[in-house]
Amino acid sequence: MILYLIPVILAVFIVLYFRLYLFAFPHNRLVILMYHQIEKESHEDLTVSLKNLEQQFSYLSRKRYTSQFFSELNISAKKNIIITFDDGYRNNLEYLPSLLEKYNLKATIFIPTGFIEKGYNNYPMMTFDEIRNLDKKYFEIALHSHAHENLKNASLDFIEKDLKKNMEILDTQNIRYSRVLAYPYGKYPQKKDDKLAFFSILKKIGIDFAVRIGNKVNYYPTRHPYELCRIDIKGKDSIIKFKLKLIFGRLKLF
Repeated sequence: MILYLIPVILAVFIVLYFRLYLFAFPHNRLVILMYHQIEKESHEDLTVSLKNLEQQFSYLSRKRYTSQFFSELNISAKKNIIITFDDGYRNNLEYLPSLLEKYNLKATIFIPTGFIEKGYNNYPMMTFDEIRNLDKKYFEIALHSHAHENLKNASLDFIEKDLKKNMEILDTQNIRYSRVLAYPYGKYPQKKDDKLAFFSILKKIGIDFAVRIGNKVNYYPTRHPYELCRIDIKGKDSIIKFKLKLIFGRLKLF
């Protein structure tokens, strides 16, 4: 009898682990993709090739995914997807506008204001003026802290001041942004009491949503607005792997 139950138990585990039950509730299924840089050729995980990105965008368009900003999440639609890019690299400006327009998609760019002010590892970054002038039909700006420090073990005082500085600089630069935070390195406090205190700070300063990595499809509306998962799209992901990630999120059981 137990042997007969093993396939059933395994099937239930897979459905729950990969959140496949959300296919029965397409309006509640929210996929959030995470990208960083774009180059004509990709040689690292955090850089997607232009060819791969266009294949991925074309697929999303053909399959009629509904591309949204975080500010539009209350609009109910099937195949909800949010496309996000971290850090504000200048190659986003070079390649994204034409692709988003071509495939009628939208992108949220998470800005760490310290990177824009001082640069990051000699990568060309967008300027505040360029960020301000992005077409609001296709781009939403959101928060990625100021100093881009790992928040997992940072003091609550540092976190609050750093996030406020992130917002204050964007306000000073007259850049409209959504109150959505992408955790630097995907990290935030994990101990129960620390997490609750951290989330209290986010609520206090007016953060509506926050995203980690997690590599899972989200159920939306959510009871956990500060723990939305993003699916990490690697630079060398094939189109087949991309399609699988849209379904399963993470591709590893353990």
